[in-house]
Amino acid sequence: MERNILLYAIDCALGILFVISFVTGLLKFTLLLQLTGLNDIVFPSALISTVHDWSGIFLGLLVFLHLYMNRRWILAMTKRIRGISPQDPGLMDK
Repeated sequence: MERNILLYAIDCALGILFVISFVTGLLKFTLLLQLTGLNDIVFPSALISTVHDWSGIFLGLLVFLHLYMNRRWILAMTKRIRGISPQDPGLMDK
């Protein structure tokens, strides 16, 4: 699989998992439900909690994978911001 397509798929999955984690996190936030008047609605809290936990785990794993796949760019940008020339030895060390 081409690297750019793989990165695009990972980014899409990150977005979807973020939305799931965010929405389920809001549904678990009891003070917010009370303030909005939604506390009278019965939500399946065990299911919401399970979905929230698993989406958070997968989100974390995909973030690590995303950072690993972009490590060269991150290192290059860090050195560029710090003012280290790209010609300096060790810029793109593996």
